[in-house]
Amino acid sequence: QVQLVESGGGSVQAGGSLRLACTASGYTYSAYCMGWFRQAPGKEREGVATRDSEGTTSYADSVKGRFTISKDHAKNTLYLQMDSLTPEDTAMYYCASGHRYCEGLEAGVFNYWGQGTQVTVSA
Repeated sequence: QVQLVESGGGSVQAGGSLRLACTASGYTYSAYCMGWFRQAPGKEREGVATRDSEGTTSYADSVKGRFTISKDHAKNTLYLQMDSLTPEDTAMYYCASGHRYCEGLEAGVFNYWGQGTQVTVSA
């Protein structure tokens, strides 16, 4: 089993930045794909960014150039640096981990999900 705990969410004004963190524990060595997803009220969950164990990344078009996914292997922690935030980025953000290689932003490869951290961006 893998446990994922997100942190770093909060409220920020448009144009600001936040860095989300996802700390993994448990059976993590075979986590080939990790990623961030988000869900806004009344909307479907959408993939934000994924990163496989070889460092290959994928981003949603809406966040390219503004968000950066990275991983600190020593700390077993996945990060999402979010810059130039807009109100459209307001959502619950979820971390996910899977034993298969990433397939772009496909959610089906993920086996484990965190509880989420709220990001609110005001105009």
